[in-house]
Amino acid sequence: MKQGLFSDKAFIHRLWNLVLPLAFQNLMLALVAACDAVMLGRVEQDSMAAVSLATQIQFIQNMMLAAVTGSIAILGAQYWGKGDKKTLHKIFGMSLRIAFIISICFCVACTCFPRQLMMIFAEDENLIGIGMGYLRIAGYSYLLTGLSQCFLGTMRVTGHADRSALISSGAVIINIILNGIFIFGLFGLPAMGANGAALATLIARIIEFSAAVISSFQKDFIHPTIKDLLVRDRLLAKDYVRCGLPLAGAALFWGIGFTSYTAFMGHLGPDAAASNSVAAVVRDLMCCLCDGISAAGGIIVGNELGAGNLDTGKLYGSRIAKLSVYVGFLSTGIILLVTPIVSNFIILTPKAKSYLVGMMVIMAFYMIGRAINTVVINGVFGAGGDTLFDIYSLAVCMWGIAVPLAFLGAFVFKWPVLCVYACTCVDEVGKLPWVYYHYKKYKWVKDLTR
Repeated sequence: MKQGLFSDKAFIHRLWNLVLPLAFQNLMLALVAACDAVMLGRVEQDSMAAVSLATQIQFIQNMMLAAVTGSIAILGAQYWGKGDKKTLHKIFGMSLRIAFIISICFCVACTCFPRQLMMIFAEDENLIGIGMGYLRIAGYSYLLTGLSQCFLGTMRVTGHADRSALISSGAVIINIILNGIFIFGLFGLPAMGANGAALATLIARIIEFSAAVISSFQKDFIHPTIKDLLVRDRLLAKDYVRCGLPLAGAALFWGIGFTSYTAFMGHLGPDAAASNSVAAVVRDLMCCLCDGISAAGGIIVGNELGAGNLDTGKLYGSRIAKLSVYVGFLSTGIILLVTPIVSNFIILTPKAKSYLVGMMVIMAFYMIGRAINTVVINGVFGAGGDTLFDIYSLAVCMWGIAVPLAFLGAFVFKWPVLCVYACTCVDEVGKLPWVYYHYKKYKWVKDLTR
């Protein structure tokens, strides 16, 4: 058990069997935003920027849903490691109820109040108008997003990460193909621009949800029953809330903070908004691997902790934390290498292009902190139910430092665009010493099952 990170072949095999489908799934999801940016960027800079701003609404929804899927990952992984399928059914049903409530709220907000939502992120009337059209269509897809994520999240913790990745990736491929057809007006259809991207998203989400439901009824899969949806288990609900509330708080802290960054950049003008939207796509693509390692690590460590193998869970957590450091430096190198390619491919004004190059360089070094924090906080700490730390670190580093700095720089001191962007990146770097100190306390080494 004292083997090194890469010398334990069984551990590496188990880890990568989960990481590869999960990272691929994250990559495919990020590719939707990338293709939106590329395709709309070939049509009009304002369309690309407006859709990037409009999708911040879904970003907030995804952050709230992260509390639901995170609870599935933490409790589900431990109960699956223990072999308790009955309790896992209850967790699935509880998650579906919560996800439906969240999703219907966002659907109503986007379809009924699109202008009010867009005004949060932009002052330019053209950007607001384009974003309104997008939200009126895409808003209906948000109703299905939460339910799909519950099905896919349950598949991941029950040994079907490959099926989850297949469904999600298939929906992404369909989304990308339909993007091209609707945005550019192929095969005799009218060119719809940003509205075409929204319609493609809606159709893809319908297909994804249908495939997830059908798959859940196959042999060895967990599927919800009417009893699962209606049953009330007070003790389990208490565990779910204890686990989910910190996740929800952290997700909202992080989601609203990140959305604030986008709003600050949007208010600095169309060039800043456009360059930031491209940089965000690159960042999301680069985060796919660390997100995959975080999710896979959480499942593996959670399985061991739930089975009562605390020493093994602690060892695996240590290995995964070390791996995150390598991933962070690898991400830095890749971003620096692709910066010239990205800046020359997307059609931007000269000013926006200069902003983009600067943002990419800043982001390259930001990724070291982002990779380590994502894997350790969400994966290792989360596996043992140590979810409160995320809220504390966000409250101090993001809301106590980064958000106020970026706000003051954008609206009070009128700092240059790249200075404001740099302010939005200081939180992940500031967390690193605190994360290391908390990791060494080993509060995350805990069996949560009853």
